[in-house]
Amino acid sequence: MAESSDPRRATAPEPEPGRPLSAGVALLATAVAVINLLVGGTLTTVALTGHVLGAWSSPDPLSPGLIGAGMLGTAPALFGLARTRTWEQARTLVLPLAVVLAGLFAVSLLNAGRLYIARGGPIVSVLFSLGWLFVLGLLCVGAAVCLAGQLVRRSGPPVPRTAPLPGWSKPPLAVLGSSWLGIGTGLLIRPGFWADFVPWHTNRVDAQALGVWALALGVGVLGSLAEDDLDRTRPALLSLPGTALAMTLVLAARAPHVDWSSGPGLGLVAMVAGLLAAGASGRLLLRGGAGPGEAMRSAG
Repeated sequence: MAESSDPRRATAPEPEPGRPLSAGVALLATAVAVINLLVGGTLTTVALTGHVLGAWSSPDPLSPGLIGAGMLGTAPALFGLARTRTWEQARTLVLPLAVVLAGLFAVSLLNAGRLYIARGGPIVSVLFSLGWLFVLGLLCVGAAVCLAGQLVRRSGPPVPRTAPLPGWSKPPLAVLGSSWLGIGTGLLIRPGFWADFVPWHTNRVDAQALGVWALALGVGVLGSLAEDDLDRTRPALLSLPGTALAMTLVLAARAPHVDWSSGPGLGLVAMVAGLLAAGASGRLLLRGGAGPGEAMRSAG
């Protein structure tokens, strides 16, 4: 006799949209956030007092202070990444983070002879230089492993775009992202030439390190433009105003050392203000409940 079939058939649950964010990436972001708070806070505080601290010698506190400001400004967003569920929501913050880690480590290795650990100096600077190189190398390895693990995870259906960017925001974002990307690439590849576009006294290593941060900001802004969805860029939106405010604090404290009347000085003001405006407007749109219908009407 044929076996009677059970009319109640177990149906497999529908997979959730998107690629789930791996625990490794979330843990990496939290670890970097803690380091950013400690190291970035120290570099920023020392720069505000008019002193220089860093892995290499700098002619002015501004450059290491701004590097610290970038670290400090992105820390809250990195902490918030642990609450993100999908890779699509995290990548506009994680990919610039990978650029910063790999870029700063590469700059440190290319200029190894200029590090305090190689040329000597005050014991605090030598120890800071040693820790800088070791921690960056460790984080780069961790980032490579975590990103590789993330990319091989099984993905569900595509994540729908629920809150497209308003149409009026796209041209300014394209200009802002391209500006940061362009100056960052120039400082990183040809620091001797592009350092003249920095409106304060700097050296080769400072120029390249600042270029890494500028490049990462450009990648983040243009990545948000490519995502074209406010919900997907929610974590990254928190990093923009935080970074802009921290940079403004350092620049204001060292204002007499900046050539504000020059073209690069005016351009820097516009680019930092652009970061603040982009982050603040994005947060306001999200907080105001820009749902799919409202966002689409704004885009039109």
